[in-house]
Amino acid sequence: MASHQTHSPLRPNAGRARRAALAGLAALTAVGLLSACSYGSKAEKTNAAPAAATGGAKLSADTVKIGYFANLTHGTALVGLQEGLFQKELGGTQIKTQVFNAGPSEIEALNAGSIDIGWIGPSPAINGYVQSNSSNLKIIGGSASGGVKLVVNPAKVTGLDDLKGKKIATPQLGNTQDVALLNYLAGKGYKENAQSGAGDVSVVRTDNKVTPDAYSSGAIDGAWVPEPTATTLVNKGAKVLLDEKDLWPNKQFVITNIIVSQKFLKEHPDVVEAVLRGSVNSNAFIKANPDKAAQDANAAIKAAGGNALPDAVLTPAWQSIDFLDDPLAATLQSEADHAVTAGLLKKPNIAGIYDLSLLDKVLKAAGKPAVADAGLGAPQ
Repeated sequence: MASHQTHSPLRPNAGRARRAALAGLAALTAVGLLSACSYGSKAEKTNAAPAAATGGAKLSADTVKIGYFANLTHGTALVGLQEGLFQKELGGTQIKTQVFNAGPSEIEALNAGSIDIGWIGPSPAINGYVQSNSSNLKIIGGSASGGVKLVVNPAKVTGLDDLKGKKIATPQLGNTQDVALLNYLAGKGYKENAQSGAGDVSVVRTDNKVTPDAYSSGAIDGAWVPEPTATTLVNKGAKVLLDEKDLWPNKQFVITNIIVSQKFLKEHPDVVEAVLRGSVNSNAFIKANPDKAAQDANAAIKAAGGNALPDAVLTPAWQSIDFLDDPLAATLQSEADHAVTAGLLKKPNIAGIYDLSLLDKVLKAAGKPAVADAGLGAPQ
């Protein structure tokens, strides 16, 4: 996220942290809003082989192209694909998957028609919607809440009032966790330069793949990060100073949404509905079979080219994420407001970003209550 005003120059930083900040600033300058919910990953992407269609009837599209991250917070997609729950609903319509490491590349793929439906975080969903003048995507469902923590070196940080002068990492300038930390610091009265990260607390933008080594070397004193990075740091001796869910009403906030191309939604609503049925069934499977689901997610991460997580990381990290169908629309508006407070965004108009009609149809058929769009279901 970024406003269109002139910002102070970045302070010199060493190594990868500085390069990440500069890269993030360049992206923010280009789009003027939230740049990513990439959890610090670079914009690489991997094509996975299409899933074999079942013997059922083909829907209105031959193929549906689905994008997601190989992250635990995208567990609905990981588990549903691994268990064949999406393909079961799609019948003869073939699934083609694409794995992303960054929100901007997934939005770019959606705009280009390379994917039709995607699992993605709130920041790039807001960015993609606003930057296209509300024309390229809709959020059609929820997927996950929670799974984000502030973890610190207990020898250097003894409490929440002891952050001044410390170096706290976030995955990427303007990403969802970066916004959360800056908003939190602003609420505590700390003065920060949102762009450079300089201030009473040094906000160090560091790729999640590097964060554990940065912690071990003492280059950072803590990090506001998603799972499994938070648990990885705990296994290195860090302690959880704050679970972000404790800052939210009902301890819930959106961390992953389901989005769809508006064009694909208009042309193939039956396919979108089938994917949503698969998503609802996947979340039900996760709740009924948490251990098996965690292993499914781990296997899917490995199959996508990542490293399988050790059980000491996988189990607690998985348990900290709540998989749900409700997109928690009110918290999306709050996250946009937090970016304004943090100094990263001019207040966006996200009215009309949701279309939950097909999700509500699926939920009703499953005997479940409808979900709310917090007044964001129609343009203003």
